[in-house]
Amino acid sequence: MHGFIVKPKYPVPMKPKSNRKIKSFPVGEVVGRLEAAYGGPPPLGRFGPMDELVSCILSQHTSDTNSYPAFERLKIALPTWEDLVAAGPERVADIVRSAGLANQKAKSIIRCLVAIKEKTGKYEIDFLANMPIREARDWLSELPGVGPKTASIVLCFAFAMPVIPVDTHVYRVSWRLGLIPEGIGENKAHDLLLESVPGDLAYRFHMGLIQHGRQVCKAPTPLCGKCTVTDLCRWFQEGGPAKHSALLAKVRLRRQACKRGVHAKAQRSPRWNRGELRRREEETANGRSQ
Repeated sequence: MHGFIVKPKYPVPMKPKSNRKIKSFPVGEVVGRLEAAYGGPPPLGRFGPMDELVSCILSQHTSDTNSYPAFERLKIALPTWEDLVAAGPERVADIVRSAGLANQKAKSIIRCLVAIKEKTGKYEIDFLANMPIREARDWLSELPGVGPKTASIVLCFAFAMPVIPVDTHVYRVSWRLGLIPEGIGENKAHDLLLESVPGDLAYRFHMGLIQHGRQVCKAPTPLCGKCTVTDLCRWFQEGGPAKHSALLAKVRLRRQACKRGVHAKAQRSPRWNRGELRRREEETANGRSQ
């Protein structure tokens, strides 16, 4: 066997690159510039822990514009958590319909409340304030309808813990800056950012990246000409915008070629054949296909 290299049957996943450069990243400088551009974050403490948890479940896959009014209606109609659980998922779904995915969210909220009551004997999670961050996040993540982002939001906004909730904007801006590897995923990014961002900057960093992701560092095409941190952005310094523009141009050309091919094929088809195909498609759509 000497002299032979045995290749693995399946590709071996690559380990993330060393984060030596990440540790020296000027997070404070980025936060300062973003706050100069967008203003500072609002104060913490908008809701108590339980209210924050339920409102966060409601806000999943929708905007605050839709979820906040729905949460307010829920609190007015069902003032206590006992009332909410007793009401059942159908009534809760009717109340929070404007938040989207109402049936799914109503079930998740009730299951979450029931699980908390079973674990603690009451509808209360104030004890999380005395737990280490990772333990508190893991405890919350075990609840129905709660993932790492929802758990981090509760710990950040209700307990003022130095955690960084990672949504799509925070994730995108973080990997473009070079703080986390691209493609690592939002769930794993929580731990990396927890280690890389100083605790006293965590909330400001979170809010600054959200604003930057919404207004400038957009997907798929960022407005790098308006960015105030391009000199600190690894993606920009490595030519990311130009490479991205070239990739988008190739995609557009490929789509145009496909459309031209389909159009040419249709032109070559006999007129009666195109009409027959159209008739069959209409019959299928109307449920009359044989």
